[in-house]
Amino acid sequence: MLHSLTVSNIVLIERLTLTFEHGLTVLTGETGAGKSILLDALGLALGSRANFSLIREGEAAAQVSAVFHLQANHPVWKRLAEADIPHDDQLILRRRLKSDGKSSASINDVPVSAALLREIGDTLVEIQGQFEGRGLLDLSTHLGHIDRAANQDDILEKLRAGWTNWLQAQRNLAKAKRDLETARAEEEWLRDAVQQLDMLAPRTGEEEELSADRQRLSNVGRIGDGLAVADDAIFGDSGAQAIIGRARAALDKVAPLAGGLLDEAQAALGRADAELAEAGASISSAGHELESDPGHLQSVDDRLHELRQQARKHDCTPDELAAVHERLAASLAGIEDSAGALAELADNERQWRDYYRQIAAVVADNRMKAAKILDAKVTAELPPLKLEGARFGTAITDLSPEQFGPLGTQQVRFEASTNKGMKAGPIDRIASGGELARFLLALKVALESDAAGRTLIFDEVDSGVGGAVAAAVGERLARLGQTTQTLVVTHSPQVAAKGDHHMRIAKTATDNGVISATEPLSDEARTEEIARMLAGEQITAEARAAAMALLEG
Repeated sequence: MLHSLTVSNIVLIERLTLTFEHGLTVLTGETGAGKSILLDALGLALGSRANFSLIREGEAAAQVSAVFHLQANHPVWKRLAEADIPHDDQLILRRRLKSDGKSSASINDVPVSAALLREIGDTLVEIQGQFEGRGLLDLSTHLGHIDRAANQDDILEKLRAGWTNWLQAQRNLAKAKRDLETARAEEEWLRDAVQQLDMLAPRTGEEEELSADRQRLSNVGRIGDGLAVADDAIFGDSGAQAIIGRARAALDKVAPLAGGLLDEAQAALGRADAELAEAGASISSAGHELESDPGHLQSVDDRLHELRQQARKHDCTPDELAAVHERLAASLAGIEDSAGALAELADNERQWRDYYRQIAAVVADNRMKAAKILDAKVTAELPPLKLEGARFGTAITDLSPEQFGPLGTQQVRFEASTNKGMKAGPIDRIASGGELARFLLALKVALESDAAGRTLIFDEVDSGVGGAVAAAVGERLARLGQTTQTLVVTHSPQVAAKGDHHMRIAKTATDNGVISATEPLSDEARTEEIARMLAGEQITAEARAAAMALLEG
């Protein structure tokens, strides 16, 4: 609830702090005393458009702070958490205007935009009257009022989930279609690329192997010369094998005479002879290999060229060609399998669409039922408020498919006419003034369980009426005050007498000019104020008696 309001340098208000209680609080005062200024000031704290003409003459800045005491589960805390504003024991909305045309807003001393301030303000306070399209004059709120009257929060959650899933299914299907169109546009190129890579069959590491082969094959002459020299060094007349043979023959002759001293030397020479024979066989084999395929160098060059050309084409290294081949083949297979995938996505989209529409139909039916009950309740409230010829109706219209959303397939608008024969129209466009205010009161009373934790404020709801009608207005305001903190600016003694709390707004002349002040009234002062409202400046005994009768009634 609204706990306090502090106003500094707003038109006639120099400095003012008001504390509010539960129940119905009435604010009274003579015309021009500053009641509308007080509402303008509160509107600033709630996020209304910055009006710099409200700054008190001669002052550099004006400031308004509204303090709220809220339950821990109030929905506003969740929204504030999303804006990184910490939870606290109280909520302070503050607005500051400077004479240089700059303004600032904060929530719990955290700077915020005016848009967020207004969003939070609308969650906390509902003002009925000619107040910038707020309260029930804000057509965007009508759908929420009907849904709360229908008590269908659970099914609305299903509707929102259905919408979210349907929307995602639509996006998935659209993306798949776009991807397929792109793929099909490249399909000819893709088929050619895969066919070429199929024929090439690249292997990871192949370039390195081929480069080694190429280096070997391109140096066949030098390698052959080296092999010939090595072969002659081993097998020539003066080669290593002939020398080792002579050494072995010499040792064989004297070994029997040495008594085993030359056995190790003979074995070593035997091994050396065997190693030379093996080396010779390898040299011979290498020589035959070099001569076995004279065209092999050309085929290696051709293979390397093709690998590198394909790598340039696909902007990768030759070693990456195998992975590219696999990826492109998968893309091609995906195009061929796309019909089945698209059918699955289309089926998923259709299922969520049908689910959403099914839930939306239930929501729509609930809204129609709730609207009929609401229309009957409002109609019953109109005659006592001197609106016998008025009509009220809830217009529910279907939206076009492109306008569907998480709240369903309909829009809701409260319509009214204040006189017989007048065509009903949007409630924000019917006659202004007290007539409209009483209409809004009737509607709010019919929705009395729909306050959703907000403070209700009525601006001169009794304008132009008196007697029994004013008493009926007061009774309805008192009824609202039993469940919801309600404030009313009034000129009617019948309405003022119904308040649980009474504040008087008055102008006072000071050395600094005329200022407006507000004070809570004691029981005695309250009697005097209501008597003044009955009799004017000259308060008579009869007026006091009538005031006491109203207060006791």
